[in-house]
Amino acid sequence: MSIYQHFRQDEHALIDNVLEWKEEVLSQYSPKLTDFLDPREQQIIAAIIGTEGDVQVSFEGGQSFAERKRALLYPDYYRPEPSDFQLKMYEVKYPTKFVKIEHPQVLGAMMSLGIRRSKFGDILIQSDVVQLIIAQEISAYIEANLQSIGKAKVTLAEIAETELIEVKEELIEQVYTVSSMRLDVLLSTIYNLSRQKIQPFIANGAAKVNFKTVEQPAFECKEGDVLSLRGYGRSRIVSMDGKTKKEKWRIVVGKQK
Repeated sequence: MSIYQHFRQDEHALIDNVLEWKEEVLSQYSPKLTDFLDPREQQIIAAIIGTEGDVQVSFEGGQSFAERKRALLYPDYYRPEPSDFQLKMYEVKYPTKFVKIEHPQVLGAMMSLGIRRSKFGDILIQSDVVQLIIAQEISAYIEANLQSIGKAKVTLAEIAETELIEVKEELIEQVYTVSSMRLDVLLSTIYNLSRQKIQPFIANGAAKVNFKTVEQPAFECKEGDVLSLRGYGRSRIVSMDGKTKKEKWRIVVGKQK
């Protein structure tokens, strides 16, 4: 039985990488640290590596409830230390009385510096507090070059893991009945928009499934998938509770507050 049959086609490249990393750990008898991974990528790695065997895996993103985390693959005799994950944490200092910084602005500022999304973790924002978790290997570059976010001039102050603010995603669960598990059908139902309005959103790259852009309205979603629509928020398919007498799917969706 092929391992690939349990995953979508677009996930096969990651599976190949994980298998290569596993062999690298076994052949070199040393740990392998990845970039930051989204929750779906973490799930795939955990499923392939498993909990038993010659190679183990641990994840760290600065805090237990972090969404984006680095993975450390290591021989079963190795005992990981926090320093193995090579994380740095910063608080963004800016004139809070005169300007407000929001998540898209922080993300845009980081990307404008040519930094790949996989090189930094969660962006934590609570009131006027803005914090970043980044890969240690780009810390010097960030310190030297991140001088503004939006219209605000900023400086960075390194902080300890214990100083990170706790920002948890809160979802409100709701039951829906849908004719199919197509992406356009689900987004139309969850966000109360017509399919005619949803389809251009999808075609223009505004929809994501498991943190990856999907431009096919007919894309088939599954239980556990995280869906997002730019400007409307994020939701998760918590469960698929079978079909009704009219052959429609009854699903439970957790929707971002």
